[in-house]
Amino acid sequence: MASLEEIKENEFSLNIPRYVDTFEEEQVIDLAEVNKLLEQDKQEIAELEAKINEQLKILGIHV
Repeated sequence: MASLEEIKENEFSLNIPRYVDTFEEEQVIDLAEVNKLLEQDKQEIAELEAKINEQLKILGIHV
């Protein structure tokens, strides 16, 4: 609860954020983990593209 003195100091503003901390910390992102996941994704994409190209060759479509 805010004291009457604190309310007077804030010129009788009853705006809640003046008296209550509503700040929420942002989640910390592990950039090393993100880079690791990106590299794994790139490798998986390359493997899938190779499989697709093999199937296309079987079908007679050259890429």
